[in-house]
Formats: sequence, C-alpha cells, structure tokens
Amino acid sequence: MSLPIELDLSGDVVQLTGALVDVPSESRGEGPIADLVESALRRLDHLDVIRDGDCVIARTHLGRPSRVVLAGHLDTVPSAGNLPHRIVGEQMFGLGACDMKGGVAVALKAAHAVTNPRQDVTFVFYDCEEIEAAANGLGRIAGHSPDLLTADFAVLLEPTCALVEAGCQGTLRVGVRIQGRRAHSARPWMGSNAIHAAGEVLGRLAHYEPRVVLVDGLEFREGLSAVGITGGVAGNVIPDECLVTVNYRYAPVMTSDEAISHVRDVFTGFSVEVLDHAPGALPGLDQAAAREFLAAVGGSPRPKFGWTDVARFAALGIPAVNFGPGDPSVAHSPDESVALDQLRYCQDRIVSWLSG
Repeated sequence: MSLPIELDLSGDVVQLTGALVDVPSESRGEGPIADLVESALRRLDHLDVIRDGDCVIARTHLGRPSRVVLAGHLDTVPSAGNLPHRIVGEQMFGLGACDMKGGVAVALKAAHAVTNPRQDVTFVFYDCEEIEAAANGLGRIAGHSPDLLTADFAVLLEPTCALVEAGCQGTLRVGVRIQGRRAHSARPWMGSNAIHAAGEVLGRLAHYEPRVVLVDGLEFREGLSAVGITGGVAGNVIPDECLVTVNYRYAPVMTSDEAISHVRDVFTGFSVEVLDHAPGALPGLDQAAAREFLAAVGGSPRPKFGWTDVARFAALGIPAVNFGPGDPSVAHSPDESVALDQLRYCQDRIVSWLSG
C-alpha cells in the first residue's frame, strides 16, 4: 500500500477520505498523517497554521464578531486487517473511514472551500482520542493553550449518521478489587479464592438496572458493565486477588463526584479504584448557536451515546454538538465503513453553514 505524497483538498471528498484512511494512524502514531494535514493547510493563504505535537490547528483572522471550531481526531484504533480502503457500491470500507477520517475529510474540504466565512473559524485536527483521556491531544491544548480553542460554538465531526447528536455521556472506569488468601490448590480449604468471590461483584452487575434519563428532551440510557477480569497466580495456586474492571456510562446531568459515589455504593464492601474518568456534556440545545446550526443542517437531534470531546468544549464554556458522516455502530469494527452520500451531504451542509 503506497501512502499519498500530499493531500488534494481541491478534489472530491470521497477521494480525500480514501487517502486519509490509507495513512495508518493508530493512537500515538499520528505523525505521518499530521504531517500531511499540516502541509495541506499551509498551502491555504487564508489560514494561520500551528503545529503542537501531532495536533494541527488552523485559524482564520478576519475580525468577525464570532468564532466557531470544527474539530476531529486523526487517530484510529488498531487495525483489524481493514487497510487499505475499498469502495463497494455506495460504501467506503476501511480503518477509520467512519471514526473519523470521513469527518476529518469534511473539515479539510471546508477549510479549502470557505475562504471568506461569515464567522471566524478554527480547525483542530488532534491526536490520541482513542486511548486514555490523559493522552488526548485536545485536552493537551486546552491545558496549556486554551486561547487557541476560544470560540462561541464548536462542532465535533464524529460519526452521527449525518444527524446532530447533542451532549454526551460521562464515562467512568473503575477496578473492583477482591481479596482472598493464597493456598495450594490441592488444599483449597486452607485459602480463600478471590476469583470465586468475584461472583458477588458480577451478580451485582447482572442485577443492576440502569436508568433512562431525560435531558433537554433527549433520552440518555445509562449502563454499568464489566469490561475485564484478571486474577490467578499459577495453575496450582488458589488466587489471593481478582480485579474486575467496570465501565459506567452515565447521563450528563450527573457530576463526576456523583458518578464515582454511585459506583462505590453499588460495590459497597469492595475496594474500588478509579482508573479513568471523563465527565459528560449537557446537550446545550437551548443555546442560540446550537439552534442555528441545527436549523442549517436539518434533522431531529439525538442524544450521544458514548463520550466525545464535546465534553472538553463544555468544560471550557463553549457549547458544542456532534455532527458527521458515518454510523457510529460500526466504528472500531472490522467492517467499519462510511456511506458516500453522507460524506457529500455533511460537506455540503458544513460549507453552506460556514458560508452563510
């Protein structure tokens, strides 16, 4: 598979998406694709381009009374043997086609096409979204240069089937630790099997009833799920420790402290360690900028199931929504794909909105 020498932002959005897909960019390996994006944007005279690690930021400075952000991550999950891209009928298959190189292509096309936007625009293409929150490139920028993200409204071009998905769930990952007592497996009565004791933790999860929470007219479904379990020392040893990893997806009306407290309550009697946490974001559809964007792109808004970086913008006081090509239900799968008509539709709607 040959990699593109440069990205052609003047061509068709489908071709651009294919070129982006064919550049491997697993998290922490975004250097080559960031180089291509930076080089392409530096050829556009109306944009000021900044490189921060493997994050590329491009901005207009036209003195408009308001500013918007279009953002998308450059990284993908590890390959499932789905490179290079291929087109079958009206679908493009390939790693990252849905999540979210299609959205990145739409933003790059808009950066090329709209040289005189009615609002100033900041384009952000960032690294390490698909791994732990602490590594996130957008979070890094927000931490040391939040002025680069200053705006009145933001759009994350995450896959949403070309519909506005507002807000996002919070996500909390914890380790529930079960202690036992080690012994020889020939004499199990002399020990206390931590893996057997994990049945209590799994039982609580099996009987847990998640909430459905109405927020700004949107139904957010919560979930508390075991996503991993480890334990055992050797084939002839009663294990003295077992760790069940649990993920809590919660409605954005809940604070971080409330989410952690709730999970600790569920597992009363066990040691609970917070491993990773990213708060959610309220839909914000009552904001004028969000209502205007919704009117421009059409369709009925939906809640965002999953966590996205709209939460980072919300933490900065910037209303934000998700809108991009691709069905999120196929993201990260071996058959990941994006509909070609959604690529074209999202490009048309974003360019029209920016142009006014």
